[in-house]
Amino acid sequence: MGNARSGALSKEVLEELKTSTKFSEEELCRWYESFQRQCPDGRISRADFEKIYGTFFPNSDPQGYARHVFRSFDTNDDGTLDFREYIIALHLTSSGKTHLKLEWAFSLFDVDRNGEVSKAEVLEIITAEVLEIITVSLWSIEVYGVYEVYEVYGGL
Repeated sequence: MGNARSGALSKEVLEELKTSTKFSEEELCRWYESFQRQCPDGRISRADFEKIYGTFFPNSDPQGYARHVFRSFDTNDDGTLDFREYIIALHLTSSGKTHLKLEWAFSLFDVDRNGEVSKAEVLEIITAEVLEIITVSLWSIEVYGVYEVYEVYGGL
């Protein structure tokens, strides 16, 4: 992801993210520095992701929701989010482009990733409290990003 010796964001990833997102080079570098402080190994585990979301919703159990959101962001299915996946997720959820948000929402509901959303998948998402907390989550990510919001609540 970055340069293993310096901890710097690789030029290839930086260029890819500048091309595929609305973020400037300066913004991406700031996001990367924050990401590296919070995740020195360069990855967010599902458990850490669930902890972060738990701070947003202390009076509910967001674990099911976080699991589905994490799945929709973990595009390479390795069980972690690297910086690239994190920034793409941030861009998708905060972009003003409605079609990108709809594509992400579809991926959230397409639990088995077969390209279709069944009634059972809709029920699974609804029972995971997604509809109750998705608006707040998207707003938080859009305005601050997951880690910046989480830092307010005391960090990992």
